[in-house]
Amino acid sequence: MVRILKHWVDQYFSDEEAVYLLVVLVSVGLVIAFLGGMLAPVLAAMVIAYLMQGLVSALERRGLRRMMAVSLVFTLFLGVLIATLVVLLPLVWKQTVLLVRDQLPHVLKNGEAWLRELPNRYPEIVSIEQIDSIVAVIQREVAVVGQGVLTLSLSSIPNLVEVMVFLVLLPLLVFFFLKDKDALVGWLMRFLPDRRRVLSHVWQEMDGQIANYVRGKAIEILLVGSATFVAFILFGLNYAVLLSVLVGLSVVVPYIGATVVTLPVAAVAYVQFGWGGDFALVMVVYGIIQFIDGNLLVPLLFSEAVNLHPVAIITAILLFGGMWGLWGVFFAIPLATLIKAVINAWPSQGDYSSGNTEDAAAE
Repeated sequence: MVRILKHWVDQYFSDEEAVYLLVVLVSVGLVIAFLGGMLAPVLAAMVIAYLMQGLVSALERRGLRRMMAVSLVFTLFLGVLIATLVVLLPLVWKQTVLLVRDQLPHVLKNGEAWLRELPNRYPEIVSIEQIDSIVAVIQREVAVVGQGVLTLSLSSIPNLVEVMVFLVLLPLLVFFFLKDKDALVGWLMRFLPDRRRVLSHVWQEMDGQIANYVRGKAIEILLVGSATFVAFILFGLNYAVLLSVLVGLSVVVPYIGATVVTLPVAAVAYVQFGWGGDFALVMVVYGIIQFIDGNLLVPLLFSEAVNLHPVAIITAILLFGGMWGLWGVFFAIPLATLIKAVINAWPSQGDYSSGNTEDAAAE
C-alpha cells in the first residue's frame, strides 16, 4: 500500500508545478469555504469586472483611452443595476405576491380535485388514505412557502441591511477592479512562482471558456426572457413579467431548468384559460421558444466553448448547487470546466520526463 501511494505521489507530484497548482487550488478553496460569506461583495465584484473586461478591451481597440472605456462600461453596468432594482424586482415581487395569494389557491383546489378522482379511477393502485396524506403534505408545504412570501418578519431585517451594504459596495468594487486591473494583477503575480507553465495553461484555457460561457449565458437569459415576455403579453397571460423572468433564469440550469419552469407556466395558463385552444397555443409557443433556445441559440452562442458531457454537467449542478445554492448552480458549468482544465493540464511523471528530454535535446 505504501509503495502504491509512493508511486502515485511520484507520478503526479514529481513536478514542482503540480505542487504550486495544488497549493493555489487549496488556498482559493479554503478562502471561498471559510471567508466566502464575508467576502461575497469582493468575489461578486471580481466576477462582474472580469466579465465586463471584454467590453472594456473592445472599446480600447476602437481607440478609446482606458479610463474613458472603463467609465462607459461602468455607467452601463450602473444603469442596468438601477433598472433591475427599481423596475424589474418590484414588478417580480408584486406578481409573486399576487400569484401566491390569488392564483395558488385555485391551482391547489384543481389539483386536489384531480387527486381525489384517482382512487375512483384506479382503486387497485391508489387509496383514499394515500391521497389524504399527499394533500396534507402539499397544503402544509404551500402554507410555509406562502407565509414566507407574504410576510417579512423582524428576523429578516438584518438580511435586508446586509443586502443594502452589498449593493453599495458592489458598484464601488467593480469600478476599482476595472480601473486598477493591471496593478491588482501585477500585485497578485508577485505571490506566484516564476515558473508557472501549468498555471498559465490552466488560466489560458479558462479565460477563453469561462468568459465566453458566462457572457453567452447572460445574452441567452436576456433573449429568452425577452422573447417569452413578448409572447406572454401578446396572449394576455397573467404574471407575464414573473413567468418570463423564471423562463429566462431557467436557462442557467441545462436540462433541468426548462422542465421545472414549465410547471408554473402551465399552471397559470390552465387556471386562466382552462383546457382549450388558448392554453394549447400558449404551450406551443412556449415550446417553440425552448426549441429555438436549445437547438439554435445555444449552439450559436457557445459553439465549442464548453465541451462537457451531459452527465458531467448534471453532476456539477447537483454538487455545486448543494454546496453553494443558487450561485453554485450558476457557476456549476464554469467550475466543472475548471476541474477539467486542471485535470488536462496536471503534470505527471511522463510529462515531466518528456519535458526534460525535450530540454536536453534542445541543448
